[in-house]
Amino acid sequence: MSARGERRLGAALVAPAGAALALVALGPLLATAWLSLRHRVPVLGEDRFVGLANYGALAHDARFLGALANTAYFTALAVALELVLALPLALALHHAGRGRGGIRAAVLVPWILPTVVAAKLWALLLQPDLGLLARIWPDGAGAVLTRPRLALHAAIFVDVWKTTPFVALLLLAGLQAIPEDLARAARVDGASALRVFRSITLPLLRPAILLALLFRSLDAFRVFDVVFVLTEGGPGHTTEPLSLYAYRTLLRAGSFGLGAAISLVTFLCVVAIGLAWLSALGERRPAEAP
Repeated sequence: MSARGERRLGAALVAPAGAALALVALGPLLATAWLSLRHRVPVLGEDRFVGLANYGALAHDARFLGALANTAYFTALAVALELVLALPLALALHHAGRGRGGIRAAVLVPWILPTVVAAKLWALLLQPDLGLLARIWPDGAGAVLTRPRLALHAAIFVDVWKTTPFVALLLLAGLQAIPEDLARAARVDGASALRVFRSITLPLLRPAILLALLFRSLDAFRVFDVVFVLTEGGPGHTTEPLSLYAYRTLLRAGSFGLGAAISLVTFLCVVAIGLAWLSALGERRPAEAP
């Protein structure tokens, strides 16, 4: 078969999947974009085209800007902590001897739990009256979920606790792909364990690290369930992320146009983050000199 025939065959094979993707992804996205250009409040019977007015309103909306800041802070801190904790955990799992399978299974328990279940578990532990923290710290337990700074960091803690095993699993896969001969050769030449890690393991682990950062950044920026279960965005709106603000605007306030605009902005932020990490992941290393 000629190259042109192979391309046609490939296009024909990919066409059904592309059509399905367009139907389930591109269609709703275009519908959301069109809805964001309208002022639609079904309860009041209002539905008119307003152009970019919803986006202009968001630019001057303190609550939206606060939700954007909360989301960015949550994403940056949670992902950074997960990477810092997951790297030594992955190294420990990689070098574990007897009982390796059982240790890996135990480490993955937090990740296996549904996010809502894990968040509710921690909400019960942090309950100011009957929770475990209240028994250990009777005078300060009630302040954890009622103070904005502590409440947001409590949500970050729960997310880190649950998702660090997932990041460790990705890094472990990267570690297992590194040939052991490289480390052995370096040790024969007198390199210390720290030098082997810094000069061999870490550079070769870079694709796995970037892949983990890509997955977790996209997921953390869309955070909803952890914050909703722990604080519902409170106290006030001080821990409210973009996804929760969009939910309340769409389904509670009934402002479909403004809610669609918030959703589309969130989507564009996620796309920008994804493209940034994919660009870093796809960077070519400089060619080595012959």
